[in-house]
Amino acid sequence: MRGVSSTARSGYSAKSYRTEAIVLRHHKLGEADRIVVLLTPDHGQIRAVAKGVRRTSSKLGATLEPFMHVDLQLIHGKNLDTITQAQLLHQYGAPIAASYQSYTAAAAMVETAERLTSTDVDTTGPQFRLLHGALAMVARGEGVAATIMNSYLLRALSTAGWAPSFTDCARCTTPGPHEALNIQLGGSVCASCRPAGSRSPAPGTIRLLAALLTGNWATVAQASAGEVREADSIVGEYVQWHLERALKSLRLVERTPASEPPLDPPPGRRFSAARDQPHAAAPGAAP
Repeated sequence: MRGVSSTARSGYSAKSYRTEAIVLRHHKLGEADRIVVLLTPDHGQIRAVAKGVRRTSSKLGATLEPFMHVDLQLIHGKNLDTITQAQLLHQYGAPIAASYQSYTAAAAMVETAERLTSTDVDTTGPQFRLLHGALAMVARGEGVAATIMNSYLLRALSTAGWAPSFTDCARCTTPGPHEALNIQLGGSVCASCRPAGSRSPAPGTIRLLAALLTGNWATVAQASAGEVREADSIVGEYVQWHLERALKSLRLVERTPASEPPLDPPPGRRFSAARDQPHAAAPGAAP
């Protein structure tokens, strides 16, 4: 579903427009064309036709691959817009595709972004910056891809309005830490609010989840392999609960080997494409 921006698409006054975008996915159309699904900061989610890109002579084909950060010129259409020009801004596709772990983690992130922005145009700016920053980190190898993905998933859901609580009780707001966690209630729950079926993660797992949500990489790096595995499971359940179905790509993600530290980025590093994208606000500013 193509997003509709109240500022840029009202009345379809301009036939053509320009925007930056992250390529989420594409599929075939006819003999030589593709429909490309894009996430933009100002125009929401867009579905656009890229004509002739499947021909070997096409100059646009390699530019419009998943994970690419591109600058586009498009023409408004009744149902689908048409891409007329495309310029590559950041080549995230090749380094991500070079690693199975990176590729599957990035695939889960773009699938999540597509789900969250298919109808919600109010948060597409923050969602775009968050995805851009996370893909940049994965492409540059700034940590374990699955750990970056888990942090992205929690923060993307928070941006969409489903922020979990891993400190105060999610039901009564009693200050924590608390021993129990309930996915349906939105995170940690106190002893008084704890319903049947709640789980009791290790205290270190709760700290890890809180650190993933806030981008506290120093705390993330101290987590044990067991805490990382438990956090993986909780994040997956939380995503499935709010998206109302499992992500197809999430089950393919290669998790952190027990011998590998969870993450070791530069001190204080959060999702940020600022050094690659000086004209955009730092994604780390998103929730």
